[in-house]
Amino acid sequence: MDFIISPKQPSHRKGFLWLLIITGLFLIALACYLLSHYVEILSFLFFPAVLLFFATGGVSIAAVLLFLNEITNCLRHSNEKMDQALEALSRQQTLLLKISQGVRASDRAKEIIFRDSEQIEIGEAFLGKLHQHDFDAAMSILEAMAGQARYKELEARLRQMAEKYRTATEEGRITQIINHIHSLLDQHLWAPAAAQIEHLLTLFSFSERARQMPAKLQEKKNQYKRKLLSDWDKAVRNKETDRSLEILKELDMYLTPAEALALQESASSVFRTKLHNLGVEFQVAVTEKNWVSALQAARHIVNQFPNSRMASEIRSKMDILQDLARQVPEPS
Repeated sequence: MDFIISPKQPSHRKGFLWLLIITGLFLIALACYLLSHYVEILSFLFFPAVLLFFATGGVSIAAVLLFLNEITNCLRHSNEKMDQALEALSRQQTLLLKISQGVRASDRAKEIIFRDSEQIEIGEAFLGKLHQHDFDAAMSILEAMAGQARYKELEARLRQMAEKYRTATEEGRITQIINHIHSLLDQHLWAPAAAQIEHLLTLFSFSERARQMPAKLQEKKNQYKRKLLSDWDKAVRNKETDRSLEILKELDMYLTPAEALALQESASSVFRTKLHNLGVEFQVAVTEKNWVSALQAARHIVNQFPNSRMASEIRSKMDILQDLARQVPEPS
């Protein structure tokens, strides 16, 4: 039955084959039973009929278990894809934050803000095409960069990598892709790493080293998750509220529901402390009639704790705070 349960078989075909086997066994068992009951000379078929009925039941149970196992695998695969999508969304949010910062920055500051993230995006796009053996598309990216001073170093580096990859042996190409994946894993860029692993397995499914990479990805993610949990415990013990919140925000995407529930009490304590600190900061600013600082604290409270009673009270007075802050003369 290996051809039936082989992962290479489509799900609908495997289901049809199981149904065919179960139906065939049941019909044979039923025929044996009827013949043994109505044809005296064939009464010896009664016991085979009973055995076949039991065999049909056993095969049915095995089919149900395999079906449930396949559903579990599909759910796990979907969960991994969802994690990758969430990570990609997180990276996009970070990029949007940099864009919003860039709007208010000077030209030199914008260059510093965008340089690294932009070059990472371009480099990943180029290497993705290169490792998919879409050499024309990869070269098109290089041609689009040509003649632009800010891309000069990046273009030279990518062109060198492309030449090295194109002239490498099959094993050499596998090594280069795996080295790049390890680089992404070291930077905790799980979604790009997962995409590169998928391309690697598509092109070099025969490679044992390639088949080990999904497990390596999961191992690295778990290792980083343990580090975040350790950092969280340390920050909570040291009452480093802001640091705790930063870690919790990053840790959130790694936690299972059970793990999130286990952290709920300590997380609630950190949130209460942060809200209290912001409330004190707001009250002090109001008392000192420092309306600009009061408005900043108020916005932090409303944005970070929108459902709190303090946020509700501040929200109703936000227009007054904004008017008072606008009346404050700008420093000369």
